[in-house]
Amino acid sequence: MKRIISIALLSFFAWGNAHAQVDTLAMMKNWQDYMTPGAMQAMIAKYDGTFTEEITMWMMPGMPAEKSTSTTVNKMIFGGRYQESRVTGNFNGMPFEGFSLLAFDNLRKVFQSTWIDNMGSGIMTLEGPWDPKTKTITLRGKMTDPMMGKEVEIKQVITLINDNEQKIEMFTNAYGKEHRSMEMLVKRKS
Repeated sequence: MKRIISIALLSFFAWGNAHAQVDTLAMMKNWQDYMTPGAMQAMIAKYDGTFTEEITMWMMPGMPAEKSTSTTVNKMIFGGRYQESRVTGNFNGMPFEGFSLLAFDNLRKVFQSTWIDNMGSGIMTLEGPWDPKTKTITLRGKMTDPMMGKEVEIKQVITLINDNEQKIEMFTNAYGKEHRSMEMLVKRKS
């Protein structure tokens, strides 16, 4: 009887070890798929390079637009997994610097973006889907609005016009309803 139980236990542990090895292989494949740059990373890599931005900004609904320009340098980093963007320009006569990371999460199938600049002290984080029909990435999240003194909902729509041009629109919900707060026409510098 002891011998039968021992053989049964050995068989169970052998099955368990083989099953654990299969699970480990599946988990490693999942991780490999998660970390490997694919079509979405290749799509955003097309926008590596130096770009000029024509910016139109509305501080509040109904206010006149303020215009400015900036330069953006985009570069894929960490083996083509993320795109960093460094922005320089002027805003209201003051030097402006911004930094962004854009990523596509291979597992969750969403784009993710962060933004920091020298006009604030927080980090804006956004995420959202790609729509191949409209060639847009629609990102949503929250940011601190220092004029309102609170966190507000925002939406950013990136329209990929062609390999050399994008339109980026920002919408905020600071005054009870969504309004367009910024539009950037982005063109590759020749």
